[in-house]
Amino acid sequence: MNHIVHNGGLYKRPFNEAFEETPMLVAVLTYVGYGVLTLFGYLRDFMRQWKIEKCQNATEREEQKDFVPLYQDFENFYNRNLYMRIRDSWNRPICSVPGAKVDMMERVSHDYNWTFTYTGRVIKDVINMGSYNYLGFAQKAGTCQEAAAKVLSQYGAGVCSTRQEMGNLDKHEELEKLVATFLGVESAMVYGMGFATNSMNIPALVGKGCLILSDELNHASLVLGARLSGATIRIFKHNNMQSLEKLLKDAIVHGQPRTRRPWKKILILVEGIYSMEGSIVRLPEVIALKKKYKSYLYLDEAHSIGALGPNGRGVVDYFGLSPEDVDVMMGTFTKSFGAAGGYIGGKKELIDYLRTHSHSAVYATSMSPPVVEQIIASMKCIMGEDGTLVLISPVGKARVQQLAENTRYFRRRLKGMGFIIYGNEDSPIVPLMLYMPAKIGAFGREMLKRNIGVVVVGFPATPIIESRARFCLSAAHTKEMLDTALKEVDEVGDLLQLKYSRHRLVPLLDRPFDETTYEETED
Repeated sequence: MNHIVHNGGLYKRPFNEAFEETPMLVAVLTYVGYGVLTLFGYLRDFMRQWKIEKCQNATEREEQKDFVPLYQDFENFYNRNLYMRIRDSWNRPICSVPGAKVDMMERVSHDYNWTFTYTGRVIKDVINMGSYNYLGFAQKAGTCQEAAAKVLSQYGAGVCSTRQEMGNLDKHEELEKLVATFLGVESAMVYGMGFATNSMNIPALVGKGCLILSDELNHASLVLGARLSGATIRIFKHNNMQSLEKLLKDAIVHGQPRTRRPWKKILILVEGIYSMEGSIVRLPEVIALKKKYKSYLYLDEAHSIGALGPNGRGVVDYFGLSPEDVDVMMGTFTKSFGAAGGYIGGKKELIDYLRTHSHSAVYATSMSPPVVEQIIASMKCIMGEDGTLVLISPVGKARVQQLAENTRYFRRRLKGMGFIIYGNEDSPIVPLMLYMPAKIGAFGREMLKRNIGVVVVGFPATPIIESRARFCLSAAHTKEMLDTALKEVDEVGDLLQLKYSRHRLVPLLDRPFDETTYEETED
């Protein structure tokens, strides 16, 4: 709340986001745990080398020993000695629609997770707390599914061509107009893959002589796109506006290295909701900095579109800002819309340029017609039946409100139990901190025993002492489901001693907020 006061009215709503400090003892024990695992890993490698223990990992053939190894040593070491111990916590196969509940195929391992065998048994009605089904459109029955099935019978499953050749359907045109209306922008373009929407479009927007300022916790697709572009990349601390402003100042004052020429473009890359932290971008401050220093803004709304804002239109809607203030609006259909693919929205000139210069647009196969119809139907459900209403439809409003209520209720209950919870109070991604490596696998297994499906995450996807479980809330979750999940989480938390919270909240910024940061743009 202090940030709102200091920012001179940039925020129109409360912005409550904090990350509790890791207890010192827990941090020390986590490092010790990884140290012990590493020591035992070297011991087991020694035993494998001398044939004392059976070696099941991929190895070089004898005649290839003098060649450059195919695997980097530590990466392979980590996989076989640390990851393999808890490999059963990932890639669990489901055999139903990923709705509020899922059916999961049971599997067992008789060689310590090197291989798995399916028992033939199906674990029924597992409460799904891991899928990004924010608005509950991942269903096997309903208007969206009926519409998709009808289009499947009319158009078939695939297009077998690119948009520029014979793969441009009337459905693609309809979807792009609908997306532009939904976002409140001049034009939009859709792509068949969300990851490629970032990784293939960023190189089309910037190149050599340009500067990319990227948040340190940006998604891999943004990182890959930035690297492929050939532009200079500089990283700012996560959601830290002082760090971003310093980089902007330095870029303008010093220009390009060696030549000192001005940068051709400066592009700021941020996400709406960060999928590992559960944090929401400080968009009003980012836009203020973007305007102050005359740079461009690329906003990835993969997790925030549909999940945030009174009308479900993402982080721009959440803060009550104008879409015109964001130069490139990117998002995906894989989460809130229960489909696949991504989009880019913005000025008509921008979209026309990308239609001819983006590798995703020129070389990739067109989006599947039933997937297109799933997106159209779900988006119309949010907007209104004709897809042109300014106000949100009653059905869409109910889903958006239900997600918001579920998010606040679930977060409040977990914090009350004594868990350390990261992120913003309005973020449907809820990270619960586990810290110690042994507790990563234990938490996932214990929750599955109790018919709760969760995602657990550890190093290298997170910092080494910040392993966590990640819950994803959905509008399809009923209060009874959430209460059941909370009861089981509470029980497992006591069993594994995960209630580390001491309610010592520290702000995300690394130093006190500088009241003069925006004094030149208060008007």
